[in-house]
Amino acid sequence: MQLKSHARTLAIALSLAVVAGCSSTGGSQDGDMDGGLAGGDRGGVTTGTTDGRGVNGDRAGQMTDADGRIPATRTIYFEYDSDTIRSEFEPVLTAHARFLRANPSATVILQGHTDERGTREYNLALGERRAGSVERYLNVQGVSPSQVEVVSYGEERPAARGANEQAYAQNRRVVFAY
Repeated sequence: MQLKSHARTLAIALSLAVVAGCSSTGGSQDGDMDGGLAGGDRGGVTTGTTDGRGVNGDRAGQMTDADGRIPATRTIYFEYDSDTIRSEFEPVLTAHARFLRANPSATVILQGHTDERGTREYNLALGERRAGSVERYLNVQGVSPSQVEVVSYGEERPAARGANEQAYAQNRRVVFAY
């Protein structure tokens, strides 16, 4: 009898821990409330305010703080079936390159993602190509290859659920994970 009450108590405690760990306060997978370039267009997804400032008050060219903190915008987005970096995200990438050059001991994992269209294998390869194109951009900007790791999740970790263009646009991304 006593074993059952301990098991029940343990089960309740674990359930509460899981619920607390899974709760969300909104925002994107990387902790950004706007999830992308401040006030930018992400394939039909609009963020920020009408004055061009995002939720954090950042402008695209001013992604790092004066004290050298990690840039606030940690997600860039791609067009359908593409690994080409969109010009609107170049200031974000430049800010990350500046941070990594200034902090040679810092490392980043570039997480490539895709929407759900395509086979699992194709999407893993596309996610890797997207993260690889960001890695090449950073290397050209002077970031040491030893500071960057590329991982592809393909369609396995969607930022948004749904079978519509808005959800697809949020899922076609590379996330900077420091």
